[in-house]
Amino acid sequence: MSTVTIVLLVIAIILVIAVIGLYFLGKKAEKKKAEQDEQIAAAAQTITMLIIDKKKMRLNEAGLPAAVVEQTPKLMRRSKLPIVKAKVGPKVMTLICDAAIFDRIPVKKEVKAIVSGLYITGVKGLHGPIDTSEPKKKGFWAKVKAKAASAEKDAQAAANEKGKKKK
Repeated sequence: MSTVTIVLLVIAIILVIAVIGLYFLGKKAEKKKAEQDEQIAAAAQTITMLIIDKKKMRLNEAGLPAAVVEQTPKLMRRSKLPIVKAKVGPKVMTLICDAAIFDRIPVKKEVKAIVSGLYITGVKGLHGPIDTSEPKKKGFWAKVKAKAASAEKDAQAAANEKGKKKK
């Protein structure tokens, strides 16, 4: 066997071991996530609140209680989380939002939110459905394609009119 085949064989073995290790770590993380979701669902309550502001910011900049910041792992403290400031009754509270529903939360509107501790897991409109559909801005290439398509339609319409005039 040449040295190249030995090196490739060693690399293949290392990759197989890494994939197997990641598979088992993923399974363990899935089970842990399922248990956490069950605990969140058990402690969930529906609360009416007025959403004041929402941002993605670091945990230590969000103004959350010191106990919450201390309990989070050090790596998570530097990552940005979806944070919602809301008026719940007479109090203004800072809450952490689920990333899946963060875009659906309307600002400066009253909503019924499903809250578990400081974590918002769901949101419903208090007075009708939530309408947060903002028109998306077109990118540069989308604008260029739209202009090209409209120019092509204009050229076809002009060619059709010339054809009709000749008849």
